[in-house]
Amino acid sequence: MLTIILPILLFAALALAILGAVRRINMWRRGRASKVDLLGGLLAMPRRYMVDLHHVVARDKYMANTHVATAGGFVLAAVLAILVHGFGVQNRVLGYALLFATALMFVGAVFVFKRRLNPPSRLSKGPWMRLPKSLLAFSVSFFILTLPVAGVLPEGFGGWLLAAVLAVGVAWGVSELFLGMTWGGPMKHAFAGALHLAWHRRAERFGGGRSTGLKALNLDDRSAPLGVEKPKDFTWNQLLGFDACVQCGKCEAACPAFAAGQPLNPKKLIQDMVVGLAGGTDAHFAGSPYPGKPVGEHGGNPHQPIVNGLVDAETLWSCTTCRACVEECPMMIEHVDAIVDMRRFLTLEKGATPNTGAQVLDNLIATDNPGGFAPGGRMNWAADLNLNVMRDTPSVDVLFWVGDGAFDMRNQRTLRAFVKVLKAAKVSFAVLGLEERDSGDVARRLGDEATFQALAKRNIQTLAQYQFKRIVTCDPHSFHVLKNEYGAFGGNYHVQHHSTYMAELLAAGQVKVSADTGGSVTYHDPCYLGRYNGEYEAPRAVLRALGIEVKEMARSGFRSRCCGGGGGAPITDIPGKQRIPDMRMDDIRETGAERVAVGCPQCTAMLEGVVEPRPLIKDLAELVADALVEPAAPVKTTQRAAEEVTA
Repeated sequence: MLTIILPILLFAALALAILGAVRRINMWRRGRASKVDLLGGLLAMPRRYMVDLHHVVARDKYMANTHVATAGGFVLAAVLAILVHGFGVQNRVLGYALLFATALMFVGAVFVFKRRLNPPSRLSKGPWMRLPKSLLAFSVSFFILTLPVAGVLPEGFGGWLLAAVLAVGVAWGVSELFLGMTWGGPMKHAFAGALHLAWHRRAERFGGGRSTGLKALNLDDRSAPLGVEKPKDFTWNQLLGFDACVQCGKCEAACPAFAAGQPLNPKKLIQDMVVGLAGGTDAHFAGSPYPGKPVGEHGGNPHQPIVNGLVDAETLWSCTTCRACVEECPMMIEHVDAIVDMRRFLTLEKGATPNTGAQVLDNLIATDNPGGFAPGGRMNWAADLNLNVMRDTPSVDVLFWVGDGAFDMRNQRTLRAFVKVLKAAKVSFAVLGLEERDSGDVARRLGDEATFQALAKRNIQTLAQYQFKRIVTCDPHSFHVLKNEYGAFGGNYHVQHHSTYMAELLAAGQVKVSADTGGSVTYHDPCYLGRYNGEYEAPRAVLRALGIEVKEMARSGFRSRCCGGGGGAPITDIPGKQRIPDMRMDDIRETGAERVAVGCPQCTAMLEGVVEPRPLIKDLAELVADALVEPAAPVKTTQRAAEEVTA
C-alpha cells in the first residue's frame, strides 16, 4: 500500500508546492523593478546562508544548533525521500543517509518542541505551535519507512495498522513542510528566505560588508513614485524580504519604541506588509500587537494605501531608525528602509509630518538648520577661539565639521573641548564657518528627500572648493550621512568620528593626558556610530587611554539601547507609556557608574533630559580635554632673567 501512496503523496505535494511557488513569485512581482544579479545571487545564496545568516543566528546558540539540525536535516531528508520513496531508488547507502537525515531532523524538532512548550512573548503562536509536531511527524514517519530500505527491518513489517499510521504521518508532515513553504504557513520563510538571501536589496551586506545608507530617490524621474504609498510601490525584492520573516520576534525584543509602549512593533509591521502583499486583514496575526492597538482592525491589498489601512501613521513615526531590529533579524530584513520609504510618501506627497516636523523642515529650507536660528550665528560659539576658516585656509589636514550643535549651548561645550584637543595635538585644521549647512540627516529620516538632496548637493559644492585629507565631526549623524550617503551625489570623503580620530592621536602620542580621577564611567554606544558604522572600539580605546575602566551596560555594543533621539523621533514625538531615554538611564543606573561617556549630541541632549538624580553626562572630547597635560613653561636661567630685567 505504502509503495503506491508514498510516491503519490510526495509528487502531489511537490507539484502543489511548485504551483504555490509560481503564485508567490507573481505576488512579489507586483512590486517595482529592482536590478539584481539573478544567477550570481543564486550561486552566492548557499554561502550567504551558511556564513552571513548564521553569523546572526549563532548569537543564540540554542537556536543556532536547533536551526542547523532542523533545517539541514529537512533539506537533506526531503531530497533523499524523493529519490528513495518517490523514484524508488532502493539503495542501502541512500537508505542509511536518509535515516541519518531524519534522525538529525528529529533532534532539531525535539528542541523546537521544547522551545514551544513555554515560548517567550516575542514568538508568534498560532500555526507556529503546530510546526514542531509537523517536523516530528515528517522525521519519524520517514525514519520508520526507511528502515527496510537500509536493511534494518524486513519489508512489510508492522502490518496494515502501522502502514495506515505512517501514511497519516507522511501526509501531515509532507503537506505542512512542502505546501507550507509556498502557499503560506510556518515554512513559508524557508522558500522566501532562500531567495531573499540570493536577491537581497543590499547585497553588499554579505561577505562581511556593511550597508546602512538610505537609498536615494531619483527626483528627476517624474514617473517614479515619491516614496511608498501602496504595497506594490515597494521593490519586488523588498516584498520578497517581507515574506521571508520567520516571526521570531527578535526585532520586537530589541525595539526601543515597542518597549516604551509606542504604537510600533517591527515584527507586526513586516507581517502587515505581507498581508498587504496577499490581501486581507491582520485578524490571524498570532503575535504581539502594536502597543495600544488591538489585532483585527487593519487590512488592505497591494493596490490600497498602506497608511490608515494596513498601519496607522503614528506607527511609522514612532521609529527612531536605530537599526536594532535590522541588527537582530536572522533573515536580514531591512525594516528601517521600509519605514523611511513610507515616511517619504507621507512627507513629500501628503505634507503629513506630525507635530513640529513641518516647522523643522521649513526651518531647514529657510535657514539651513532645523532650529531656525539665524545662519549668521553659526560661529558665535567659537568667537574667542581664533579658528581657521576654510575660505582663508584652503588646504588643511582636517576639516572639522561642526554640525548644528553649534546652535546648542550644551553641545558648544563639546565643540570647544574638541578644539582644545586638536590644538593640543597641533593638528592642522579648519572649519567651514558660515559656509557649512545642515548635513540633511533629519530631513532624510523624516522623509523629506528633496530637502536632504538640496542640502547635500550644496554642501558637496562647497567642499569641492577646498583641499583636506579628512573630515572629522563630533556628530555620528553627520558622520554617517557624509560618509555613507553623500557618495550617491558625488561626495566621497574620508570621514571620521571624533572618537576614532582622538583614539589615533592618543595612540600616536600626539596628545598627552593624565589619568582620569573623576569617578567610574559607563559608555553609551550611539546608534549611528555603532550599529550604522560598526565603531565600538575607538571610544573605549579613548577611555582606556585616560585610565578609565568602563562599566559596561547589559545592553551595549551592537545591542546598545537607543537614546530615543534618532530618526526625528523627538520632533514627531509619538507618546508611549514611558520615555526611551528614561529606559536607557535605568540601564545606566544598573551599572552604578558615576558618569556616562557619550559621543553624540543627540544622546547628550536625550540623556541630560532625564530628571535628576542621575549620573553626569560627559562627551568623550570633554573627558579628554579635562585630562590634557599642559606643556610646561620653559625654565628661565638666572642670566636670561637678568637680561630681561636689564632690558
